[in-house]
Amino acid sequence: MAIAKNSICLWYDTDAEAAARFYADVFPDSEVTGVHHAPGDYPSGKAGDVLTVTFTVLGIPCLGLNGGKAFKHSEAFSFQVSTEDQEETDRYWDAIVGNGGEESACGWCRDKWGISWQITPRVLMEALAAGGGEAKRAFEAMMEMKKIDVATIERARRG
Repeated sequence: MAIAKNSICLWYDTDAEAAARFYADVFPDSEVTGVHHAPGDYPSGKAGDVLTVTFTVLGIPCLGLNGGKAFKHSEAFSFQVSTEDQEETDRYWDAIVGNGGEESACGWCRDKWGISWQITPRVLMEALAAGGGEAKRAFEAMMEMKKIDVATIERARRG
C-alpha cells in the first residue's frame, strides 16, 4: 500500500466509508483505496469498527477518520471543483444536494456529512480573473445565486 506524502484528513462521526464511496461514485479520478478497522477500542468506537478510510477525490488523496462527534465541519474548508459547463455543474450539485446535502450561496453546497463543496464553472473563475467591469458584473450576478448559472454569468461577462 502506497501512503501519500501529504493528504487531507476529514473527520466523520461514523460514516467515513459511506462518504468516500459516495465521492468515488460521483467524481471522476476518485476511488476508495483502503478501509481500515480499529485494532482496539477507542473513545468513539470499538475494536473492529471502521476507523479510517483512504480514498481520492478528483485525484486528491484523502483520509477519512471516524472520530465521533467531537468536531464539526465548517465552510473554512471546502473542495473547489472547477466545471466545464452547466451540465457538469448540475451533475455534481444535484448529486451532493440530492443525497441529503444542502444548498448554500455563490456556488457552495454542503454534503450530508457536513463537507462543503464549491461547484464553480470555469467561466466564473475566468470572469473574476479578467478584472474590471467584467469581473464586477460576474461577481454581482454570482452573489444572487445558489447554484451557478453558466448562461447568466456569460451574459454578465458581456455586459
